[in-house]
Amino acid sequence: MPTWGLYTITVVVWGLSWHAMLYQVGVAPELSIAYRFVMAAAIMIAFCIATRRKLVFRGRDYGLMTLLGLFLFCTNYILFYYAAAYMTTGLLAVVFSMITVLNMVNGAILFGQKIEGRVAIAAAFGLVGLALTFWSDIVGHEINHRILTGLGLSLLGTLSASFGNMASIGLGKRGVGVVESNTISMTIGAAASFAFAMLHGAPLAYNPAPSYTISLLFLALFATVIGFGAFLTLARRIGAARAAYSSVLFPILALALSAWFEDYRPQPEAILGVALILIGNVFALRRAPRATAAAAE
Repeated sequence: MPTWGLYTITVVVWGLSWHAMLYQVGVAPELSIAYRFVMAAAIMIAFCIATRRKLVFRGRDYGLMTLLGLFLFCTNYILFYYAAAYMTTGLLAVVFSMITVLNMVNGAILFGQKIEGRVAIAAAFGLVGLALTFWSDIVGHEINHRILTGLGLSLLGTLSASFGNMASIGLGKRGVGVVESNTISMTIGAAASFAFAMLHGAPLAYNPAPSYTISLLFLALFATVIGFGAFLTLARRIGAARAAYSSVLFPILALALSAWFEDYRPQPEAILGVALILIGNVFALRRAPRATAAAAE
């Protein structure tokens, strides 16, 4: 599939997926995530069997897949599902867009990729943008502790997702395919989410409401199997930093859905903040180093 096609799939599917999280209610977040990745892993395993793909690798490969599963398909989602209880899903998508800068920084630390001054400038745009986006909640007449809790959880979730991206890049360097690594990692993520749910004392339950099942099916098939397949293929083809360019676009769709369905009415400073974050992302990715792309091919 051409690169533009992968970008389009990633932006549309992930832009819609933030809104779909709203319907994952009535069940502990970590349990909903486990259901989601059990379904996704089952689809991936069936696909691997049908296409005769091998799922036997070296020990270190399984180690990286475990990190990928824990960071990207477990911890990341648990943090964001909990954060969704404190702030609108559109704002969660905006916070997640900071993964652009985090991928560049982590790529430099873990893979020795050159990091340029523009990344520092982009990070400054992002930090100022985040401050403005949540300014009224931070310095208002009364500090909005709920929003700040959601912000903290979503920032940690974004960092976890970035570590997962790095594990996927590492697997690509070792010649492990996206489909195979995702299949095993999603299985690990599902098992870890179930374990967390049991340790956390979450009741084993399922919400029979059609909205829960439909949103779960969408999140498992489209947002997880298809969305991550497209994004991680992009990350390996052109580098994690440039693949994260999709994070400039899907927050716009997510914010539009929040405005329509969640009655989100941003203050002027919040609009300016979101704009600064997205401008920072564009600036960071405008001249992505070729070495980043080459390393992921």
